[in-house]
Amino acid sequence: MDKNQIREVIAKRAALELKDGYVVNLGIGLPTLIPNYLKPGVKVLLQSENGLIGMGTTPEEGSENHEIVNAGGEFTTVIDGGATFDSAMSFSIIRGGHVDASILGAMQVDEKGNLANWMIPGKKVPGMGGAMDLVVGAKKVILAMEHTAKGGHKILKECTLPLTAKGQVNLIITEMGVMEITPKGIVLLELHPDFYFGRNSSCYWSNTYYFWKFKTNAIRLIIYILQIKLQKNISWL
Repeated sequence: MDKNQIREVIAKRAALELKDGYVVNLGIGLPTLIPNYLKPGVKVLLQSENGLIGMGTTPEEGSENHEIVNAGGEFTTVIDGGATFDSAMSFSIIRGGHVDASILGAMQVDEKGNLANWMIPGKKVPGMGGAMDLVVGAKKVILAMEHTAKGGHKILKECTLPLTAKGQVNLIITEMGVMEITPKGIVLLELHPDFYFGRNSSCYWSNTYYFWKFKTNAIRLIIYILQIKLQKNISWL
């Protein structure tokens, strides 16, 4: 898959996590593609931290309203009944526990649900932004991200970058699969059919309990359960 296909796969799968009636905050970058793939009949209120609730799909080229942008500064639309407001109101919604799910990207995430997504030491950064509020204030935190970054692993036993929040991540969605953070470690719920556990696999997981669950024709086949007792991250073979 190329870059655009990877982003599409992730956004389409993340859209399936949104339930009818949800209020959802979308982070910048890849998560802003998710409104394009909502299931028919699913009505959600998409909130953007820059002060918008009721965000719609990406407008067609040439039909953009230059006064309507998402948190990443990209053109978007507003559904009927949507509203705009200032940052104070936006973060009151977030901090007040009114957001059902927050979907954002990450530089690193670990088996304890710790998240690092705002700074690489030694590099200039604009600041943490609203990420700290989003992951603590939302009822469910979903990471929609590419599985690796320039060959480097992003799903770790323990984050090495400065943390955005501790123990707040619930679900990880990448082009390779869907993973859940549990008290026993990372649970692989779904594996994308284009990937498999091979000797050269770039999938790195934490050394804890893993439960591999595959779905074939609506039948859930439990492949196996492993408890790993090693002292370092491993590559699945």
